[in-house]
Amino acid sequence: MTTIGLISDTHGLLRPEARVALRNVDRIIHAGDICNAEVLAALADIAPLTAVRGNNDRGAWAQAVPERALIEIDGMKLYVLHDLHELDIDPKAAGVKAVITGHSHRPLSKMENGVLYVNPGSAGPRRFRLPISLGFLEIEGGQLRARLQTLDVD
Repeated sequence: MTTIGLISDTHGLLRPEARVALRNVDRIIHAGDICNAEVLAALADIAPLTAVRGNNDRGAWAQAVPERALIEIDGMKLYVLHDLHELDIDPKAAGVKAVITGHSHRPLSKMENGVLYVNPGSAGPRRFRLPISLGFLEIEGGQLRARLQTLDVD
């Protein structure tokens, strides 16, 4: 089984609880609003990292981060962008099995038209009363499954 850690909207804060939750993953995907290069470096120390730029990612460091990423892991095409409202492809027609986004700070996992849509929520500073969360994609035997996890933070 391949386990991919999903994180988004850290807004410059990589919580110790997120580091612990991601410690045994094979890969990490950050779906934007990173807000500083230090978060990327810390995640890359845990596992190979794919990250996309969010609407709050600005400055010289952010220019090196793409707005979208199409990656393939274990034969599964994954499309990553920050804001689902800016989806610019037909995922099913493109053979994409999962679309990973952030932006809303609301954890979500749903299957639509044969494509899995996952938003791990926000792992950064709390916004309103939304949970602090991240997620996981698990690939095993040609199957893809998402799991969301609320982090126990003060």
